[in-house]
Amino acid sequence: MKILLCVILLVAALLLFAVWPGKRRDELRLPFYGRNYAHRGLFGKDQCPPENSLPAFAAAAQNGYGIELDVQFTSDHRLVVFHDDTLDRMTPAKGFVHDMDWAHFSALPLAGSEEHPPLFADMLRTVAEANPATPLIVEIKSRSEYSQTYLEELCRATLAELKTYPGPYCLESFDPRVVGIVRRQAPEVLRGQLADSYQSYRRIGVKAVPAFVFSHCLGNVLGRPDFIAWCPDERNWAVRLCAALGAMMVMWTALPEHDTEKLEKDYDGVIFQWYAPKPKYK
Repeated sequence: MKILLCVILLVAALLLFAVWPGKRRDELRLPFYGRNYAHRGLFGKDQCPPENSLPAFAAAAQNGYGIELDVQFTSDHRLVVFHDDTLDRMTPAKGFVHDMDWAHFSALPLAGSEEHPPLFADMLRTVAEANPATPLIVEIKSRSEYSQTYLEELCRATLAELKTYPGPYCLESFDPRVVGIVRRQAPEVLRGQLADSYQSYRRIGVKAVPAFVFSHCLGNVLGRPDFIAWCPDERNWAVRLCAALGAMMVMWTALPEHDTEKLEKDYDGVIFQWYAPKPKYK
């Protein structure tokens, strides 16, 4: 019985150690607290203007919203703003973004419009001109096959571009490796761990063990994130524990059919899409 109790206590201690978020840094949180963030810019279901286009980012900034966006490399390591790993949903091309060079990628129309995928640098310039105080949540896209060296370069390039931006910014990723790299490369920058529910990971084919690890923030041991960005599903015990331990809580992605008033009450920041909430709510 004593052995069993010791085992249970040891497992509990290890889980607590793995899940524990970073030390609370209120001064860094302040510009991001109580804000609504336009997911991929301000756009509608009609993709007019299209998501991740310069007009969508300008509109979000001009209307006082924060912005959440995604960055990744083209094959020639140009840092671009594009949400999907693949090209087919938003452009006439097929394949992965990371397999196409910038010259071809930049010529692709977004959702059949005259807009094209922007460089991260151009997005930053556009937002700064529209509203230089716009807070940015920048997701660094990652895939399991990306090497540590590749991710290090991706994070380094992202941070270098952000040094030109006059407003507040923070970084996040679904990949705990990326959050850990940000922790090492730029410990002064607010960082966040994105997480989805166990059921969602399983639906897209993630195996049971990694689905449990990712959905329960066990990778926090690498990055010690300042905030957890959680999905619309009910928080699991690990996410609730992170909140109890002082992590800032961000919700992704609020849609018109959700109880958006409740989300604003329950979360410190809300990433939204397809509706127009108040820019600030706390």
